[in-house]
Amino acid sequence: MTTNEDQEMELEALRSIYEGDECFKELSPVSFQLRIGDLEDSKSFILDVTWPETYPEIGPQISLDGFFNNRLAPDTKQLILSKLEEQVEANVGTAMMYTLFEWAKENQEALMENHTPVVTAVTLTSNSEVTLTTATAKKKEKREQLTKAQKRRIIGRTDHKGELPRGWNWIDVIKHVSGSTSESKPGETGSHFCCSNCCSPLCCS
Repeated sequence: MTTNEDQEMELEALRSIYEGDECFKELSPVSFQLRIGDLEDSKSFILDVTWPETYPEIGPQISLDGFFNNRLAPDTKQLILSKLEEQVEANVGTAMMYTLFEWAKENQEALMENHTPVVTAVTLTSNSEVTLTTATAKKKEKREQLTKAQKRRIIGRTDHKGELPRGWNWIDVIKHVSGSTSESKPGETGSHFCCSNCCSPLCCS
């Protein structure tokens, strides 16, 4: 029996055994995912298994690099892979997918005994984005506190650059100076008010 025939027979057996099993996923005729444990279980993990061309004469390639396993510490991953490698070496030359899968399920507790969930960078980034979004929203709320009447007055006084024109308050200054002069007594110099940033001779003379 050729290597390809061995693979075809094992593939048919796997499809028959795990049909409808959500823990088993066939990615391609030579690539599979095996989930050990329930999705809600903090000690669950997913094995990515690929058959090389000459499998089962040589062992399958087993990986824990999937995103689902990011919560596993490096030491935990190394322990799982080393224990599975022992099982592979004991079964080289025979169909071993079912054997590996069932062994991993039976020994899940022992493999994950020292497991401590790892806080991933993705989670930290997500929290930062939420914080940034919240801060931005608060700034927008503060900006929107101006009433429509206040906004119209500001727009009416500013130029196209949003700045107040120079001497915008001269009329008020002239009125003030004229009123002060008319009320001054003979022989007295009329009092005046000088605004900041004013360059009017009527105000500052």
